[in-house]
Amino acid sequence: MQTGQRYKLWHTVRWTWRSIVFFICWAALPIVIHALTDWHWMHIPWQPLSLIGIAVAFYLGFKNNSSYDRLWEARKIWGGIVNASRSFTVMARDHISNSHRELPLSEGELQSITKRLVHRHVAWLRCFALELRKLKPWEHNASNDQYYREVFGSEYKEEKLDVIKSYLSQADFDYIKTKGNRSSHLLSLQSRELAALRAENTLEHFRHLQMQNMITEFYTLQGKAERIKNFPFPRQYSSVNHYFVKIFIILLPFGMLDVFTVGGEHSFMLWLAIPFSALCSWVFWLMDKIGDFSENPFEGLFNDVPISSMAVGIERDIRQMLDETDLPDPVQPSSDMSILL
Repeated sequence: MQTGQRYKLWHTVRWTWRSIVFFICWAALPIVIHALTDWHWMHIPWQPLSLIGIAVAFYLGFKNNSSYDRLWEARKIWGGIVNASRSFTVMARDHISNSHRELPLSEGELQSITKRLVHRHVAWLRCFALELRKLKPWEHNASNDQYYREVFGSEYKEEKLDVIKSYLSQADFDYIKTKGNRSSHLLSLQSRELAALRAENTLEHFRHLQMQNMITEFYTLQGKAERIKNFPFPRQYSSVNHYFVKIFIILLPFGMLDVFTVGGEHSFMLWLAIPFSALCSWVFWLMDKIGDFSENPFEGLFNDVPISSMAVGIERDIRQMLDETDLPDPVQPSSDMSILL
């Protein structure tokens, strides 16, 4: 997520400079040939080309709206995780007590139980954010994308899982290491401990149900995020949109010939077709790329939902509810583009 007011123009140009060079060269090719040969058959009437452009624009609008919906839904899911995490922490702090126990626990033992539950929840946050960074075949994985993931520190590496060691017992850590969906099994461990606390009356029945409902809510939110991560924007729509944009860009310089050959075949106006054709091509191409890079909000690139920083922010918030002070520093934007992930 870009944290400034907007991307600077040169950031956008730098992102698409290869395409810009191609558009200029492709726009210049038919113009130069026409100027040298005077071939009139190269002209494409603007009317049919404009119809294609209108169709492409409508299709781009549909794709970008759909991509934005995926991005915004992902943000709402993690907003729900923020709220539910606070509620769960307050319940863990206030509901675990000696009120119904035959043999009361010491205050230190009760605090230890609360701390274990909250720290396990922090481990779930960190683990879930990491697992959402696993690359899918349809996500962007060019060398340039991998370079930026390394710059942002958002690439998935198995050894990054070690960050949750300090929040778990060794037995818990060894248990989830053997599992596939580790986040899901961390919630399973939470549920198991809540059931044990209920059995020994450290957690009253109705309060146990409340906390168990929070575990269910975390499963629901996790499943919603996994739905976005594991099911791409339908490939048929993405593919057709990509092809249509390319067809339009290929035909555009020939349509510009028809528009700018006024006042004489080799007038100054003819050469204006090059910058205008390149500019129009860049606009359509950029709109396509924006939608393309917005449809996968967990791939660890520029337009992602900042789940890593949100996980750290939630951790700081809920651990302060336990009066803990050894907190991680807030995640700061990285690179000269102020990207927060």
